Amino acid sequence: MGEYVSITAPDGTGTFSAYLAKPAQASGPGMVVIQEIFGVNEYVRRTADRFAEAGYVVLAPDLFWRIKPGIDLGYSPAEWQRAFELFQTFDADQGIEDIAATIAALRAREDQAGGVGCVGYCLGGKLAFLTAARTDVDGAVSYYGVGMEAHGDEAKNVSVPIVFHMGELDSYAPAESRDALIAAFADNPHATFHVYPGQDHAFAREEGEHYDKASTLMAYGRTMELFHNTIGPVFDLSKLWDDHCYFEFGTRSVPDTMATMVTEPYVNHIPTMTGGVGANQLSRFYQWHFVNANPEDTKLIPISRTIGSTSLVDEMLFCFTHTSEIDWMLPGVAPTEKYVEIPLVAIVNFRGDKLFNEHIYWDQASVLVQIGALDPTGLPVAGIETAKKLVDETLPSNTLMKAWATSEAKPVG
Repeated sequence: MGEYVSITAPDGTGTFSAYLAKPAQASGPGMVVIQEIFGVNEYVRRTADRFAEAGYVVLAPDLFWRIKPGIDLGYSPAEWQRAFELFQTFDADQGIEDIAATIAALRAREDQAGGVGCVGYCLGGKLAFLTAARTDVDGAVSYYGVGMEAHGDEAKNVSVPIVFHMGELDSYAPAESRDALIAAFADNPHATFHVYPGQDHAFAREEGEHYDKASTLMAYGRTMELFHNTIGPVFDLSKLWDDHCYFEFGTRSVPDTMATMVTEPYVNHIPTMTGGVGANQLSRFYQWHFVNANPEDTKLIPISRTIGSTSLVDEMLFCFTHTSEIDWMLPGVAPTEKYVEIPLVAIVNFRGDKLFNEHIYWDQASVLVQIGALDPTGLPVAGIETAKKLVDETLPSNTLMKAWATSEAKPVG
């Protein structure tokens, strides 16, 4: 997605390169992505691209340029050795000056609108902390920074929001180092620490042996919450989701539906494991198994909606008459002509003003009961009653609990 640009070094010794990634929108807030010890490699560039997709004008500066420009390492044993050599030679103070120059370059761009944040990983995690302490950045996020406790005295200089993501079992930043840094920030209200249970160093790098998707997703959500609250951008997620659903169930247009999503989205209907990963597979799924496969009377009735920085949770009733085979919900089941109402929950994640993924949940047992494919006798399952009680809480509770009557006369508390 990106290109390389040149930035003038603050001490006048020359110029250094930075990877530039721009958002699809005409402009956006600035973001500095700070490298690990492997240079501005494919992982750093991909990370910059993702932030651009989320609406930021991104620069990832080459901080090793004073040692050797253009370092781009992978993760073989020889490259790890080279990376550690670079780390030991690197001057962190000069690195912060180069980051400050990168921030200034972002602020000077015509397509940069709003504030400037920074996010760093490993070596970059430490530099993100020092950037918050020494520069005019508007917000910072540090992923598993190494050696930060040695700069605890600079915690008092951080006057902007900063989030630290740390692995509980990080062998490069052990518990005593983590605790020392947390103690240094004890009187600073701008800092938030998140320790991820069971996680080691670099848990957010896909190529790494310690990669953990669940922790990475949690950390990303917390990262974006900080940046949205400090520098933006702010998008109307509710309208974006409404438009997406309109194209799915209203106009039934696959091209318009896909246009609401990022370049490589994914959808997972949890109970039946249907959907698609990537634009090609998801377009095929929408065209032949979803958008044009729903019964004519399909209806969504909204119940509640919760909106976060990058995600939305929609609670609704999904209603239809089973007049056609519904590949995504009832694959292989011939139409029964039965009417169905079920509670359905959609958890939707966004990057910028596009949908990134959807996780859709419903009670498949309730669907099977309502179409006559499952006999509920003796089973702890219910049919349309689950939908009725969702909208009318006064309907009886505990009707499936035979033991409920036995507690009526028993004391409570």
